[in-house]
Amino acid sequence: MANSNFDDKIINQLRQLEEKYEAMGQDLSSYLDGLLHADYLTYWDYIHLDTLLSLQTPKTQFPDEKIFIIYHQITELYFKLILNEIEQLAFDDGSDADKYLLRVNRINRYLLHLVDSFDVMIDGMDQKQFLDFRMSLLPASGFQSAQIRMFEISCTDLINLVDEGQRASMDSNNLEQMYDHLYWKRGATELATGKKTLTLKQFEAKYSEQFLKLANKYKLDNIWKKFDTSYKSAPNKDEIISALRKLDQLSNVQWRLAHYKSAVRYLQRDPEVIAATGGTNWQKYLPPRFQRVIFFPALWSEEEKGNWGKNWVEETIFKK
Repeated sequence: MANSNFDDKIINQLRQLEEKYEAMGQDLSSYLDGLLHADYLTYWDYIHLDTLLSLQTPKTQFPDEKIFIIYHQITELYFKLILNEIEQLAFDDGSDADKYLLRVNRINRYLLHLVDSFDVMIDGMDQKQFLDFRMSLLPASGFQSAQIRMFEISCTDLINLVDEGQRASMDSNNLEQMYDHLYWKRGATELATGKKTLTLKQFEAKYSEQFLKLANKYKLDNIWKKFDTSYKSAPNKDEIISALRKLDQLSNVQWRLAHYKSAVRYLQRDPEVIAATGGTNWQKYLPPRFQRVIFFPALWSEEEKGNWGKNWVEETIFKK
């Protein structure tokens, strides 16, 4: 293969490619022919830009509905990034505490962007437009975001996601029993009858089987279990604990209350307008103090758990 017209680096790369394709029973020359005829990659083709920008299909003529759609699509992409980090973090070999911390910090960075970006929803839409177009979208609701539930399931033991008043009666080894009593289901029940809303029925029909499989997959490999079994004695354990506490706060206090602030902004405080969320009882579902979902309870004092979310509410929701 040697040729005086090529420098040693190119020759070495060709040899490595030859070895790679020979190991797979493939002919390098055929692949090089294909490379000769292939078009150059463009930015718009690589990220499927035209397709991406065509995915906004409003159901009404209100211009601000596009803001609503795009913001939720952006949110789902952020959660996809988060789940990508968790997948790598949970199923590593448990030997690299620095890499574990790196991935937790990446997750926190994504969550921080999500919390900060909620201003788009809080101040970025006309209230009357929102109330008008939102009623055209029933019974759909952001409550039906499967990736948010996947994120929660992969962070902590499922018992920590059970409605707080029922945790003591649960068998922590019975995933099906715990799944039936997850806290978020209470947020999609009818106020008058306590029956499941259509929003919840749709959601469970589509995703329950997938959620249970995921819960089983992460039963021994969620973010908490990984720390508890592999990294709680690591040299950088204090940094890891700080990052995990931040993850808990961002997920279960700041993210929820940013969402709550948006609901207050557009839906006010009247139970009659709960219909505009697809029937979800957001006033009982979103505030952390009503369900006290905490991913890593062992990292918090009893006082901190008792005041879960209180300081953030006082500073952010009720600040004059």
